Amino acid sequence: MLLRSSSRRAIVSTASLFCMLLSMVSGAAAQHLWTESPPSAVSHQARTLPDFTDLAEKLSPAVVNISTSQNLTAERDLLGGGGGLDRTDREAKSLGSGFVINPAGYLLTNEHVISDANQIVVTTRDGHAFRGRLIGSDRKSDIALVKIEPPHPLPAAPLGNSDEVRVGEWVMAIGNPFGFDHSVTAGIVSAKGRFIADNYDDFIQTDASINPGNSGGPLINLRGEVIGVNSAIYTHTGASMGIGFAIPVNLVKEEIDQLKSSGKVVRGWLGVKVTRVTQDAADSNKMADLQGALVAEVMPSAPAQLAGVHAQDIIVAFNSRPINDSMELPLVVGHTPIGQTVKLKILRQGKPLEVVATIAPTREDAYQPVLAKENRTLRGRPSSLGALVQDLTPQLAAELKLGGDSRGVVISDVTSQSPAERAGLRRGDLILEVNRRSVKDVDSYENAIKQAGSGALLLLVKRDRGTIYVPLNSKG
Repeated sequence: MLLRSSSRRAIVSTASLFCMLLSMVSGAAAQHLWTESPPSAVSHQARTLPDFTDLAEKLSPAVVNISTSQNLTAERDLLGGGGGLDRTDREAKSLGSGFVINPAGYLLTNEHVISDANQIVVTTRDGHAFRGRLIGSDRKSDIALVKIEPPHPLPAAPLGNSDEVRVGEWVMAIGNPFGFDHSVTAGIVSAKGRFIADNYDDFIQTDASINPGNSGGPLINLRGEVIGVNSAIYTHTGASMGIGFAIPVNLVKEEIDQLKSSGKVVRGWLGVKVTRVTQDAADSNKMADLQGALVAEVMPSAPAQLAGVHAQDIIVAFNSRPINDSMELPLVVGHTPIGQTVKLKILRQGKPLEVVATIAPTREDAYQPVLAKENRTLRGRPSSLGALVQDLTPQLAAELKLGGDSRGVVISDVTSQSPAERAGLRRGDLILEVNRRSVKDVDSYENAIKQAGSGALLLLVKRDRGTIYVPLNSKG
Protein backbone atom coordinates (compact mmCIF):
# COMPACT_ATOMS: atom_id res chain seq x y z
CA MET A 1 0.00 0.00 0.00
CA LEU A 2 1.44 3.36 -1.01
CA LEU A 3 1.31 6.44 1.24
CA ARG A 4 0.77 9.91 -0.02
CA SER A 5 3.78 12.23 0.17
CA SER A 6 2.00 14.49 2.70
CA SER A 7 1.34 11.51 4.96
CA ARG A 8 4.95 10.41 4.69
CA ARG A 9 6.13 13.91 5.62
CA ALA A 10 3.84 13.90 8.66
CA ILE A 11 5.20 10.53 9.83
CA VAL A 12 8.82 11.69 9.36
CA SER A 13 8.13 14.91 11.26
CA THR A 14 6.49 12.99 14.10
CA ALA A 15 9.41 10.52 14.23
CA SER A 16 11.93 13.37 14.29
CA LEU A 17 10.05 15.10 17.08
CA PHE A 18 9.91 11.81 19.08
CA CYS A 19 13.67 11.26 18.66
CA MET A 20 14.36 14.84 19.71
CA LEU A 21 12.21 14.48 22.82
CA LEU A 22 13.83 11.11 23.66
CA SER A 23 17.29 12.69 23.31
CA MET A 24 16.30 15.55 25.62
CA VAL A 25 14.90 13.18 28.24
CA SER A 26 17.99 10.94 28.05
CA GLY A 27 20.28 13.94 28.39
CA ALA A 28 18.37 15.23 31.40
CA ALA A 29 18.39 11.79 33.01
CA ALA A 30 22.11 11.48 32.41
CA GLN A 31 22.72 14.76 34.24
CA HIS A 32 20.93 13.37 37.29
CA LEU A 33 22.73 10.01 37.26
CA TRP A 34 26.34 11.17 37.23
CA THR A 35 28.57 14.20 36.95
CA GLU A 36 31.31 14.52 34.37
CA SER A 37 34.21 16.82 35.11
CA PRO A 38 35.38 19.03 32.24
CA PRO A 39 38.33 17.54 30.34
CA SER A 40 40.45 20.59 31.16
CA ALA A 41 40.16 19.79 34.87
CA VAL A 42 42.34 16.71 34.54
CA SER A 43 44.14 16.93 31.22
CA HIS A 44 46.65 19.55 32.36
CA GLN A 45 47.44 18.05 35.75
CA ALA A 46 50.84 16.45 36.10
CA ARG A 47 50.42 12.87 37.32
CA THR A 48 53.71 11.40 38.49
CA LEU A 49 54.61 8.84 41.12
CA PRO A 50 56.49 10.15 44.18
CA ASP A 51 60.27 9.91 44.20
CA PHE A 52 61.45 8.06 47.33
CA THR A 53 65.17 8.41 46.66
CA ASP A 54 65.72 11.46 48.89
CA LEU A 55 63.63 9.93 51.69
CA ALA A 56 65.54 6.66 51.54
CA GLU A 57 68.88 8.46 51.58
CA LYS A 58 67.85 10.63 54.51
CA LEU A 59 66.12 8.03 56.72
CA SER A 60 68.09 4.84 56.07
CA PRO A 61 71.02 5.85 58.36
CA ALA A 62 68.56 5.96 61.28
CA VAL A 63 67.41 2.37 60.70
CA VAL A 64 69.29 -0.44 62.45
CA ASN A 65 69.50 -4.21 62.29
CA ILE A 66 68.65 -6.02 65.53
CA SER A 67 69.71 -9.59 66.22
CA THR A 68 69.04 -11.42 69.47
CA SER A 69 69.85 -14.76 71.01
CA GLN A 70 68.39 -16.76 73.88
CA ASN A 71 69.46 -19.98 75.52
CA LEU A 72 66.74 -22.60 75.83
CA THR A 73 66.87 -25.93 77.62
CA ALA A 74 64.35 -28.50 76.41
CA GLU A 75 63.40 -31.85 77.90
CA ARG A 76 61.72 -34.00 75.29
CA ASP A 77 59.70 -37.10 76.11
CA LEU A 78 61.35 -39.97 74.24
CA LEU A 79 59.18 -42.42 72.27
CA GLY A 80 56.05 -40.49 73.15
CA GLY A 81 55.89 -41.60 76.78
CA GLY A 82 57.69 -43.94 79.14
CA GLY A 83 60.98 -43.76 77.26
CA GLY A 84 62.64 -41.23 79.53
CA LEU A 85 63.63 -37.64 78.96
CA ASP A 86 66.24 -36.29 76.55
CA ARG A 87 67.71 -32.99 77.75
CA THR A 88 69.09 -30.68 75.06
CA ASP A 89 70.44 -27.14 75.08
CA ARG A 90 70.20 -24.85 72.08
CA GLU A 91 70.53 -21.21 71.18
CA ALA A 92 67.57 -19.56 69.49
CA LYS A 93 68.19 -16.50 67.33
CA SER A 94 65.88 -13.91 65.89
CA LEU A 95 66.32 -11.01 63.51
CA GLY A 96 64.44 -7.75 63.27
CA SER A 97 64.69 -4.03 62.68
CA GLY A 98 64.64 -0.85 64.71
CA PHE A 99 65.22 2.88 64.31
CA VAL A 100 67.00 5.58 66.28
CA ILE A 101 64.77 8.22 67.90
CA ASN A 102 67.48 10.07 69.85
CA PRO A 103 71.08 10.80 68.79
CA ALA A 104 72.31 9.53 72.19
CA GLY A 105 71.47 5.98 71.09
CA TYR A 106 67.85 5.37 72.08
CA LEU A 107 65.97 3.28 69.53
CA LEU A 108 62.56 1.68 69.09
CA THR A 109 61.71 -1.83 67.97
CA ASN A 110 59.02 -4.45 68.58
CA GLU A 111 58.73 -6.23 71.89
CA HIS A 112 58.50 -9.56 70.10
CA VAL A 113 61.87 -8.90 68.42
CA ILE A 114 63.73 -8.73 71.74
CA SER A 115 61.44 -10.91 73.87
CA ASP A 116 63.35 -13.24 76.24
CA ALA A 117 66.68 -12.24 74.69
CA ASN A 118 69.83 -12.66 76.76
CA GLN A 119 71.81 -10.71 74.19
CA ILE A 120 70.83 -7.87 71.86
CA VAL A 121 73.16 -6.80 69.07
CA VAL A 122 72.39 -3.57 67.19
CA THR A 123 74.13 -2.98 63.85
CA THR A 124 74.00 0.45 62.24
CA ARG A 125 74.06 1.10 58.53
CA ASP A 126 77.81 1.79 58.54
CA GLY A 127 78.42 -1.73 59.83
CA HIS A 128 79.26 -0.92 63.45
CA ALA A 129 77.79 -3.37 65.97
CA PHE A 130 76.81 -2.39 69.52
CA ARG A 131 75.57 -4.34 72.52
CA GLY A 132 71.98 -3.24 73.13
CA ARG A 133 70.49 -2.73 76.59
CA LEU A 134 66.75 -3.15 77.05
CA ILE A 135 65.35 -0.05 78.75
CA GLY A 136 61.70 -1.09 78.74
CA SER A 137 59.06 -2.99 76.79
CA ASP A 138 55.32 -3.45 76.58
CA ARG A 139 53.90 -6.70 75.31
CA LYS A 140 50.36 -5.47 74.70
CA SER A 141 51.44 -2.71 72.31
CA ASP A 142 54.48 -4.68 71.05
CA ILE A 143 56.92 -1.81 71.65
CA ALA A 144 60.41 -1.89 73.16
CA LEU A 145 62.95 0.84 73.93
CA VAL A 146 66.61 -0.16 73.55
CA LYS A 147 69.78 1.84 74.33
CA ILE A 148 73.22 1.58 72.76
CA GLU A 149 76.37 3.58 73.55
CA PRO A 150 77.65 5.05 70.27
CA PRO A 151 80.92 7.03 70.21
CA HIS A 152 79.22 9.90 68.39
CA PRO A 153 75.65 11.20 67.92
CA LEU A 154 73.53 9.04 65.62
CA PRO A 155 71.11 10.20 62.91
CA ALA A 156 67.59 10.01 64.33
CA ALA A 157 64.26 9.58 62.58
CA PRO A 158 61.67 12.28 63.42
CA LEU A 159 58.29 11.10 64.73
CA GLY A 160 55.17 12.41 62.98
CA ASN A 161 51.48 12.54 63.79
CA SER A 162 49.66 9.30 63.00
CA ASP A 163 46.27 10.91 63.65
CA GLU A 164 46.77 12.94 60.47
CA VAL A 165 47.45 9.87 58.32
CA ARG A 166 44.98 9.53 55.47
CA VAL A 167 43.94 6.37 53.70
CA GLY A 168 45.49 6.32 50.24
CA GLU A 169 48.59 8.38 51.02
CA TRP A 170 52.02 7.13 50.02
CA VAL A 171 54.29 5.56 52.62
CA MET A 172 57.72 3.93 52.70
CA ALA A 173 59.05 1.10 54.88
CA ILE A 174 62.70 0.45 55.70
CA GLY A 175 63.91 -2.73 57.37
CA ASN A 176 65.80 -5.99 57.19
CA PRO A 177 63.47 -8.54 55.55
CA PHE A 178 64.96 -12.04 55.60
CA GLY A 179 68.26 -10.44 56.67
CA PHE A 180 68.59 -8.17 53.62
CA ASP A 181 69.48 -5.05 55.57
CA HIS A 182 68.12 -1.61 54.76
CA SER A 183 65.64 -2.76 52.14
CA VAL A 184 63.25 0.00 51.07
CA THR A 185 59.67 -0.70 49.97
CA ALA A 186 56.81 1.64 49.19
CA GLY A 187 53.03 1.54 49.03
CA ILE A 188 49.99 3.32 50.35
CA VAL A 189 48.00 3.40 53.57
CA SER A 190 45.30 0.81 52.94
CA ALA A 191 43.23 1.42 56.07
CA LYS A 192 43.30 2.82 59.59
CA GLY A 193 41.92 1.54 62.86
CA ARG A 194 42.52 -2.15 62.14
CA PHE A 195 42.19 -4.38 65.20
CA ILE A 196 44.03 -7.69 65.60
CA ALA A 197 43.18 -10.13 68.36
CA ASP A 198 45.48 -10.09 71.41
CA ASN A 199 46.91 -6.65 70.61
CA TYR A 200 46.52 -3.25 72.23
CA ASP A 201 46.64 -1.32 68.97
CA ASP A 202 44.44 0.10 66.25
CA PHE A 203 46.88 -0.64 63.46
CA ILE A 204 47.67 1.26 60.29
CA GLN A 205 47.28 -1.15 57.38
CA THR A 206 49.61 -0.76 54.40
CA ASP A 207 50.38 -2.60 51.18
CA ALA A 208 54.07 -1.63 51.33
CA SER A 209 55.91 -4.94 51.19
CA ILE A 210 56.67 -6.09 54.76
CA ASN A 211 58.29 -9.46 55.40
CA PRO A 212 59.86 -11.30 58.36
CA GLY A 213 62.73 -9.13 59.57
CA ASN A 214 60.87 -5.86 58.89
CA SER A 215 59.40 -6.01 62.40
CA GLY A 216 60.37 -2.94 64.40
CA GLY A 217 61.29 -0.82 61.39
CA PRO A 218 59.69 2.54 60.57
CA LEU A 219 56.75 3.33 58.31
CA ILE A 220 57.45 6.78 56.85
CA ASN A 221 55.29 9.38 55.12
CA LEU A 222 56.35 11.63 52.23
CA ARG A 223 57.43 14.35 54.68
CA GLY A 224 60.07 12.01 56.10
CA GLU A 225 58.24 11.44 59.39
CA VAL A 226 57.75 8.10 61.11
CA ILE A 227 54.02 7.48 61.36
CA GLY A 228 54.15 3.87 62.50
CA VAL A 229 56.29 0.98 63.71
CA ASN A 230 55.99 -2.05 61.42
CA SER A 231 54.78 -4.95 63.50
CA ALA A 232 52.90 -7.70 61.69
CA ILE A 233 51.80 -9.11 58.36
CA TYR A 234 48.80 -11.15 57.29
CA THR A 235 50.06 -14.15 55.36
CA HIS A 236 49.41 -17.79 54.51
CA THR A 237 52.95 -18.38 53.26
CA GLY A 238 55.21 -16.49 55.67
CA ALA A 239 55.95 -13.85 53.02
CA SER A 240 54.26 -10.55 52.20
CA MET A 241 50.78 -10.70 50.66
CA GLY A 242 50.29 -6.94 50.52
CA ILE A 243 48.68 -6.68 53.96
CA GLY A 244 51.01 -5.26 56.59
CA PHE A 245 50.31 -3.58 59.90
CA ALA A 246 52.09 -0.78 61.74
CA ILE A 247 51.61 0.51 65.28
CA PRO A 248 50.50 4.17 65.14
CA VAL A 249 53.35 6.39 66.30
CA ASN A 250 51.07 8.54 68.47
CA LEU A 251 50.36 5.52 70.65
CA VAL A 252 54.12 4.84 70.82
CA LYS A 253 54.87 8.43 71.86
CA GLU A 254 52.50 8.04 74.80
CA GLU A 255 54.56 5.11 76.07
CA ILE A 256 58.18 6.21 75.51
CA ASP A 257 58.53 8.26 78.71
CA GLN A 258 57.11 5.43 80.83
CA LEU A 259 59.40 2.89 79.19
CA LYS A 260 62.41 5.12 79.86
CA SER A 261 61.54 5.92 83.48
CA SER A 262 60.08 2.64 84.75
CA GLY A 263 60.75 0.02 82.09
CA LYS A 264 57.07 -0.74 81.58
CA VAL A 265 53.75 0.83 80.69
CA VAL A 266 51.04 1.21 83.31
CA ARG A 267 47.69 1.98 81.72
CA GLY A 268 44.11 2.15 82.87
CA TRP A 269 42.32 -1.10 83.64
CA LEU A 270 38.66 -2.02 83.98
CA GLY A 271 38.99 -5.75 84.57
CA VAL A 272 36.69 -7.33 81.99
CA LYS A 273 37.11 -9.81 79.17
CA VAL A 274 35.06 -8.65 76.21
CA THR A 275 34.15 -10.05 72.84
CA ARG A 276 32.15 -8.92 69.84
CA VAL A 277 28.40 -8.71 70.16
CA THR A 278 26.76 -11.76 68.60
CA GLN A 279 23.45 -11.72 66.77
CA ASP A 280 21.84 -13.70 69.61
CA ALA A 281 23.09 -11.20 72.17
CA ALA A 282 21.84 -8.30 70.05
CA ASP A 283 18.41 -9.91 69.65
CA SER A 284 18.06 -10.63 73.37
CA ASN A 285 18.94 -7.01 74.14
CA LYS A 286 16.68 -5.63 71.40
CA MET A 287 19.59 -4.04 69.54
CA ALA A 288 19.28 -3.03 65.90
CA ASP A 289 23.05 -3.13 65.26
CA LEU A 290 25.92 -5.36 66.39
CA GLN A 291 27.67 -2.62 68.34
CA GLY A 292 29.28 -2.48 71.74
CA ALA A 293 31.42 -4.86 73.79
CA LEU A 294 29.90 -8.07 75.13
CA VAL A 295 31.27 -8.86 78.60
CA ALA A 296 32.46 -12.47 78.66
CA GLU A 297 34.02 -12.39 82.14
CA VAL A 298 34.47 -9.96 85.02
CA MET A 299 37.72 -10.21 87.01
CA PRO A 300 37.44 -10.65 90.79
CA SER A 301 37.78 -7.40 92.75
CA ALA A 302 38.28 -5.45 89.51
CA PRO A 303 36.80 -1.96 88.97
CA ALA A 304 34.08 -3.44 86.74
CA GLN A 305 32.98 -5.93 89.40
CA LEU A 306 32.96 -3.25 92.10
CA ALA A 307 30.82 -1.10 89.79
CA GLY A 308 28.28 -3.92 89.34
CA VAL A 309 29.09 -5.02 85.79
CA HIS A 310 27.95 -8.61 85.08
CA ALA A 311 28.92 -11.20 82.50
CA GLN A 312 26.69 -10.96 79.39
CA ASP A 313 26.26 -7.21 79.87
CA ILE A 314 26.89 -5.17 76.73
CA ILE A 315 28.95 -2.00 77.23
CA VAL A 316 27.67 0.46 74.64
CA ALA A 317 29.29 3.69 75.85
CA PHE A 318 32.28 4.77 77.95
CA ASN A 319 32.03 8.31 79.37
CA SER A 320 29.44 9.13 76.68
CA ARG A 321 31.73 7.83 73.93
CA PRO A 322 29.97 5.14 71.88
CA ILE A 323 31.73 1.77 71.72
CA ASN A 324 31.23 0.52 68.16
CA ASP A 325 33.60 -2.46 68.33
CA SER A 326 34.58 -4.56 71.33
CA MET A 327 38.27 -4.02 70.61
CA GLU A 328 37.87 -0.26 71.03
CA LEU A 329 37.16 -0.66 74.74
CA PRO A 330 40.69 -1.69 75.89
CA LEU A 331 42.17 1.28 74.00
CA VAL A 332 39.73 3.74 75.52
CA VAL A 333 40.22 2.35 79.02
CA GLY A 334 43.99 2.24 78.62
CA HIS A 335 44.10 5.94 77.77
CA THR A 336 42.05 6.87 80.83
CA PRO A 337 44.03 8.29 83.79
CA ILE A 338 44.31 5.95 86.76
CA GLY A 339 41.93 6.90 89.54
CA GLN A 340 39.46 8.66 87.24
CA THR A 341 35.77 7.91 87.71
CA VAL A 342 33.96 6.95 84.53
CA LYS A 343 30.38 6.22 83.52
CA LEU A 344 29.57 3.01 81.69
CA LYS A 345 26.35 2.73 79.74
CA ILE A 346 25.35 -0.93 79.53
CA LEU A 347 22.50 -3.09 78.29
CA ARG A 348 21.38 -5.95 80.51
CA GLN A 349 18.65 -8.19 79.13
CA GLY A 350 17.45 -5.32 76.98
CA LYS A 351 17.32 -2.75 79.77
CA PRO A 352 19.67 0.28 79.68
CA LEU A 353 21.69 0.88 82.83
CA GLU A 354 24.44 3.25 83.87
CA VAL A 355 27.14 2.34 86.37
CA VAL A 356 30.14 4.23 87.73
CA ALA A 357 33.64 2.69 87.89
CA THR A 358 37.01 3.96 89.07
CA ILE A 359 39.87 3.10 86.71
CA ALA A 360 42.69 1.12 88.36
CA PRO A 361 46.29 0.42 87.24
CA THR A 362 46.67 -2.42 84.77
CA ARG A 363 47.36 -5.84 86.21
CA GLU A 364 48.89 -7.39 83.09
CA ASP A 365 51.85 -8.82 85.03
CA ALA A 366 49.53 -11.00 87.05
CA TYR A 367 48.49 -12.80 83.89
CA GLN A 368 51.91 -13.50 82.39
CA PRO A 369 52.62 -17.26 82.44
CA VAL A 370 55.78 -18.65 83.96
CA LEU A 371 56.51 -20.19 80.56
CA ALA A 372 57.53 -16.74 79.31
CA LYS A 373 60.49 -16.44 81.69
CA GLU A 374 64.08 -16.57 80.51
CA ASN A 375 66.27 -19.67 80.83
CA ARG A 376 63.22 -21.85 81.36
CA THR A 377 63.13 -25.64 81.13
CA LEU A 378 60.79 -26.84 78.41
CA ARG A 379 59.08 -30.21 78.54
CA GLY A 380 56.85 -31.81 75.99
CA ARG A 381 56.44 -33.96 72.93
CA PRO A 382 57.39 -32.71 69.45
CA SER A 383 54.53 -32.51 66.95
CA SER A 384 54.46 -32.47 63.16
CA LEU A 385 53.52 -28.79 63.23
CA GLY A 386 56.84 -27.78 64.78
CA ALA A 387 55.57 -27.15 68.29
CA LEU A 388 56.67 -28.81 71.50
CA VAL A 389 53.43 -29.57 73.37
CA GLN A 390 52.55 -30.98 76.77
CA ASP A 391 49.47 -31.86 78.77
CA LEU A 392 47.90 -29.14 80.87
CA THR A 393 48.83 -29.96 84.45
CA PRO A 394 47.32 -28.28 87.52
CA GLN A 395 50.60 -26.39 87.99
CA LEU A 396 50.54 -25.05 84.41
CA ALA A 397 46.84 -24.21 84.76
CA ALA A 398 47.69 -22.11 87.81
CA GLU A 399 50.58 -20.40 85.99
CA LEU A 400 48.33 -19.59 83.03
CA LYS A 401 45.52 -18.38 85.35
CA LEU A 402 43.12 -21.04 84.06
CA GLY A 403 40.28 -22.76 85.86
CA GLY A 404 40.78 -26.14 87.49
CA ASP A 405 38.59 -27.89 84.91
CA SER A 406 40.48 -26.50 81.89
CA ARG A 407 41.55 -28.89 79.12
CA GLY A 408 43.99 -28.61 76.25
CA VAL A 409 47.68 -28.84 75.40
CA VAL A 410 50.26 -26.16 76.18
CA ILE A 411 52.91 -25.07 73.67
CA SER A 412 56.23 -24.96 75.51
CA ASP A 413 58.44 -24.26 72.47
CA VAL A 414 58.13 -23.49 68.76
CA THR A 415 60.68 -24.62 66.17
CA SER A 416 62.13 -21.90 63.95
CA GLN A 417 60.68 -21.76 60.40
CA SER A 418 58.06 -24.38 61.27
CA PRO A 419 54.37 -24.24 60.29
CA ALA A 420 53.58 -23.38 63.91
CA GLU A 421 55.97 -20.40 63.91
CA ARG A 422 54.69 -19.14 60.55
CA ALA A 423 51.14 -19.28 61.88
CA GLY A 424 52.13 -17.10 64.83
CA LEU A 425 51.89 -19.72 67.59
CA ARG A 426 54.11 -19.08 70.58
CA ARG A 427 55.18 -20.44 73.95
CA GLY A 428 52.42 -20.43 76.53
CA ASP A 429 49.58 -20.81 74.01
CA LEU A 430 46.92 -23.30 75.06
CA ILE A 431 45.42 -25.27 72.14
CA LEU A 432 41.75 -26.02 72.84
CA GLU A 433 40.52 -27.31 69.46
CA VAL A 434 41.86 -28.64 66.16
CA ASN A 435 39.42 -28.21 63.26
CA ARG A 436 36.55 -27.82 65.74
CA ARG A 437 37.53 -31.03 67.56
CA SER A 438 38.04 -30.59 71.29
CA VAL A 439 41.55 -31.31 72.59
CA LYS A 440 42.02 -32.54 76.15
CA ASP A 441 45.59 -33.90 76.08
CA VAL A 442 48.56 -34.54 73.78
CA ASP A 443 47.14 -37.85 72.50
CA SER A 444 43.81 -36.34 71.47
CA TYR A 445 45.69 -33.40 69.93
CA GLU A 446 47.81 -35.70 67.77
CA ASN A 447 44.79 -37.79 66.79
CA ALA A 448 42.93 -34.66 65.71
CA ILE A 449 45.87 -33.61 63.52
CA LYS A 450 46.09 -37.08 61.94
CA GLN A 451 42.36 -37.17 61.18
CA ALA A 452 42.53 -33.70 59.63
CA GLY A 453 45.21 -34.90 57.20
CA SER A 454 47.61 -32.58 55.39
CA GLY A 455 46.71 -29.05 54.45
CA ALA A 456 44.80 -26.33 56.27
CA LEU A 457 44.05 -26.55 59.99
CA LEU A 458 42.08 -24.24 62.24
CA LEU A 459 43.23 -24.11 65.86
CA LEU A 460 41.32 -22.54 68.72
CA VAL A 461 43.98 -21.08 71.01
CA LYS A 462 43.74 -19.49 74.43
CA ARG A 463 46.35 -16.75 74.83
CA ASP A 464 46.71 -14.56 77.88
CA ARG A 465 43.10 -13.70 78.76
CA GLY A 466 41.39 -14.32 75.43
CA THR A 467 40.82 -16.96 72.75
CA ILE A 468 41.64 -16.65 69.06
CA TYR A 469 41.34 -18.84 65.96
CA VAL A 470 44.69 -19.49 64.24
CA PRO A 471 44.73 -20.82 60.64
CA LEU A 472 47.71 -23.05 59.95
CA ASN A 473 49.05 -24.90 56.91
CA SER A 474 50.42 -28.24 58.11
CA LYS A 475 52.34 -28.67 54.85
CA GLY A 476 54.57 -25.80 55.90
